[in-house]
Amino acid sequence: MASIPIFPKFKKFEIGDKDVIQDFFRKYQPDVSELTFTNLFIWRQNYRIKWSVYKDWLFLLCNTISSLYAMEPVGPKDRTEPLLMLFKHLKDLGEKHPSVQRADKRIVDEIQNSSLFSIEPSREYFDYVYLSEDLIKLPGRKYHSKRNHISGFESRYAFSYERFKEAYTDECMVLADHWCKKNRCADDLDLLEERCAINDILLNFNSLDISGGVIIIDKKVQGFAFGEMLNSNTGVVHIEKVNPDITGLYQVINQKFAEDVFKDVKFINREEDLGIEGLRKAKTSYYPYSFAEKFKITPR
Repeated sequence: MASIPIFPKFKKFEIGDKDVIQDFFRKYQPDVSELTFTNLFIWRQNYRIKWSVYKDWLFLLCNTISSLYAMEPVGPKDRTEPLLMLFKHLKDLGEKHPSVQRADKRIVDEIQNSSLFSIEPSREYFDYVYLSEDLIKLPGRKYHSKRNHISGFESRYAFSYERFKEAYTDECMVLADHWCKKNRCADDLDLLEERCAINDILLNFNSLDISGGVIIIDKKVQGFAFGEMLNSNTGVVHIEKVNPDITGLYQVINQKFAEDVFKDVKFINREEDLGIEGLRKAKTSYYPYSFAEKFKITPR
């Protein structure tokens, strides 16, 4: 069993921490994609994430090149006390402008009438939430172009969709490297960090409570996706990559993975667009049902 760091002590994320941390999320039933063990684990090095427990709350600290900040205390309301504790701790660590970032709507509703905090929305981090049925069936005129892409792909390629298994790890690595070369990851720190996250999810797949799917063409993996349950009625897709040379493959892996893994849940969260215009256009083109809003909270 993982040793539990008691605030003000923090520890780095390790795979052995999974059960303790997931228990907090299981009780909280989060709406935002950050609050899964998988997400925090695969991005732990990029954001230098550490965790601690204060009374009934899970504390999470992120230390990026530009700032040190906290994520919302995960646990029961009222969360005024743990928020104030986090802000004090950040100041004690030398952060001049302490903040809680990517906080969900639930904690904002708890504190919005308080004079202690300032709140501002972070649009670039809003998660896109879709009806599972829409992503699976692609109904009506608005999804006509998506169905055309899939039909065109199916007319050109003999393919199969399969559940991910460890034997596909190396091929997924090769595909991720090919994607990076095509998209010049060496010139983009964010893409390099995502490549590291893909490595972590592939190499630790059997230790994480996630599902994966692959598209096979000519006995080679040409697309893959990984996700898990976010809460009782929402799945979340963490990673999705395909061979960029194959038209229609993104539409196919999107549909097949949703149909395989999330057909029995109402919603699918496909995470944020990070303010990237092309990514926002792609996510909007699937007509989100709603957004899981996120906010920045600072002390007044």
